[in-house]
Amino acid sequence: MLNIDNLIIAFDNGLRTLLAPAYSARPHPDAGVASSELGADEKHLAAALMRVNHSGEICAQALYQGQALTARNPEARAVLDQAAAEETDHLAWTARRIDELGGRVSLLNPLWYAGSFALGAATGLLGDKWNLGFLAETERQVEGHLAGQLDRLPPQDEKSRAVLEQMKDDEARHARTAIEHGAAELPAPVKLAMKLGSRVMTRTSFWI
Repeated sequence: MLNIDNLIIAFDNGLRTLLAPAYSARPHPDAGVASSELGADEKHLAAALMRVNHSGEICAQALYQGQALTARNPEARAVLDQAAAEETDHLAWTARRIDELGGRVSLLNPLWYAGSFALGAATGLLGDKWNLGFLAETERQVEGHLAGQLDRLPPQDEKSRAVLEQMKDDEARHARTAIEHGAAELPAPVKLAMKLGSRVMTRTSFWI
């Protein structure tokens, strides 16, 4: 059941996600990777791709925080909280890489956060098996998205590549964990709607 304390915590989490620098509990995956010389166009492309991924992590934070807020089972909530914690690492990694490339984060991040949080909270109300099913499907789609991003990166941008490869591994693990805890398979129309919504976010964040 929702209470005022949980709502205050959720509001505080939202402000921290959008306004405060994210800090990684784990070493940055590119820490030991040497910087490569990138041309202006290559830097612009890599920064835009990382901006998309940063916005995706904003959405993930909001989604999982919303789902955890309305999750009924403490075990399901723990899975969501753990996923959200690791997505915070991803936020820190992508933000630093964007800065190194001379780019900026998306101006639409507050919009992405609000929409994703509402969607997550609504999903949690459906019950834990659907809550975890939404987590599993989200992570599967993000894993596929990251594979496409790796193909689009400039070949010599090994630092960005190291970040995205670790993120991809994490997303796959989150999906497996959700399935192991009883995630339901989502109906095909829901999966399609998720894919279409993600496409709007990624294409818009690439430019704005």
